[in-house]
Amino acid sequence: MISVFQVTNTVNAQILQDSTSVNLVKKDIDCIYNHQFNNAHEINLKIAKLYPGHPVVFLLKGMLTYWKNYPLMYSTPERKSFEEDMHQCIRLSEKNNKVSLEAEYLLANLCARGMLLKFYSDNKLTLESIPLASSTYKYLRRSFNYTNACSDLYYYTGVYNYYREAYPKVYPAYKPLTFFLPSGDKNTGLKELHTAAVNAVVLRAESYLLLSWIYLNFENKYQQALYFSKSLHELYPENVVYVALYIKNLLLMKYYTEAEKLIIPTLKETENKYLKAQLLVFQGILQEKKYHDTSLAQQFYNSGIGMISLYGVYGNEYTAYAYYGLSRINEQNGEKNNSRMFQKKAMKLGDFKKINFDK
Repeated sequence: MISVFQVTNTVNAQILQDSTSVNLVKKDIDCIYNHQFNNAHEINLKIAKLYPGHPVVFLLKGMLTYWKNYPLMYSTPERKSFEEDMHQCIRLSEKNNKVSLEAEYLLANLCARGMLLKFYSDNKLTLESIPLASSTYKYLRRSFNYTNACSDLYYYTGVYNYYREAYPKVYPAYKPLTFFLPSGDKNTGLKELHTAAVNAVVLRAESYLLLSWIYLNFENKYQQALYFSKSLHELYPENVVYVALYIKNLLLMKYYTEAEKLIIPTLKETENKYLKAQLLVFQGILQEKKYHDTSLAQQFYNSGIGMISLYGVYGNEYTAYAYYGLSRINEQNGEKNNSRMFQKKAMKLGDFKKINFDK
């Protein structure tokens, strides 16, 4: 996730309105997001040849590694090269000492840090994430000074304004850590993310994803989330994260027929086992909620739990959905103890307790 870089054959590149360079980077990003990895690799090589030594080269390499191996787990061998590329991008970005280049290199820095923090967070690597988050704060605050120079930076100001207020309410344990931070504003944050979704050139997809995530999980406004989750899927139909997000959104809105039209063919066609596991859980929800076949629903839930257990913490959210379903079915069958057991497991695994498909 990067902004528009006009890159040259030196590290100290300038941001210029060169459509050729912009389109090359945009095309690379689009190929990565849509899992067209061979094409992305070829474009990466071209960019690296044309613009050696620029931070964006390492950022793009890291992005390709991240999505090609998604979910990128700590045990994945490629995670080492991903971390090295992100850290190299950060180092090169921080070497900039020209005021005229500040917005460009600030953005590259934040993108690399953001991807590393996501990787650490997703893998529960607290010891790695805390020092990185601490050192990232000053750059995040600095982004407020450069939104006029680069619309993509509204993504980061939006993240700060919204999550500064919303995150401690969902995760109370983090509240003491935010005590000394300047207050944010959720409404302002959402407006800034909307601005990034409309005006950002490359961070548009990231803005759509975050808005969908916020409206689903934090705001529980499923209709508003649907615009963004549907748009992402239509833009990048091969992206395993985006198709699962869209199906989840449809199921939460009880659009079972629309969800089924995606689940069945995707389950048959995809070779991604992580996505298959999610789709099995979604099949369980369909059988339980649309067809009221609790026996078949149980089979799908248990199959989904077994398959997604291979992905550690990346599977927690979907395992929780399956356990919620098993809890409901056992409640209907009069198995009160089993129902409570599954409910307890679900509550332990799921971060957002209202997303349970109970209603």
